[in-house]
This record gives sequence, C-alpha cells and structure tokens, in this order.
Amino acid sequence: MKKLEAIIKPFKLDDVRQALSDIGVTGLTVTEVKGFGRQKGHTELYRGAEYVVDFLPKIKLEIVLADEAVDACIEAITQSAHTGRIGDGKIFVSPLERVIRIRTGEQGEAAI
Repeated sequence: MKKLEAIIKPFKLDDVRQALSDIGVTGLTVTEVKGFGRQKGHTELYRGAEYVVDFLPKIKLEIVLADEAVDACIEAITQSAHTGRIGDGKIFVSPLERVIRIRTGEQGEAAI
C-alpha cells in the first residue's frame, strides 16, 4: 500500500476530484494549507499599504491506495491539476506499513 500526498492549486480541486473519481478512487482527505516553493510569495496592496504574502493558499490531498493503483492515480492528478504555470504543485508517494479500519477492525487493503 502507498500514501499519496498531492499539493495543488485550490481552483483545481474539483477537476482533480472528478479525475480521481473517474478512475475509481473512493476516498481522500482534503486540507487547506499554505506554503511556497519556487513560486515564492507576492506583494499585495491593502488600504494603501503594501505587504508581502509569503505563503500562498494550496490544497493538500491525501490518498491511500493499493500499489497497483498508484500510477493511474498519479496520472489522473498530474493531468487534471496541470496549468503549465509555476506552482502547479507536487506529488509525494510514501510506503504505508499498516491500515486499520476502526469500525470493523479490518486491516490492510480491506481497510481502504
């Protein structure tokens, strides 16, 4: 099993969710986060004063998958989140040792 974490632009969330649903992904966790990479921050004007916004709003998706579903999931996210501009995001894939469904006690892929 693997855990995918994807950081994407907020306005791409609906497109990514639909693409994941189309390939059979049945569950994911969505978190509003802030951060920066190469995109850095930007300057904004508020009530006549300039200030720097260091951290930009992003969406973090967390998805737990069977090993054989990882490549399709990565493809779906990259195609649906792509704008061609800096700040499109990143995908991180990590091995997952154990998954337990609290309600039933199921473990492993049966718990996904």
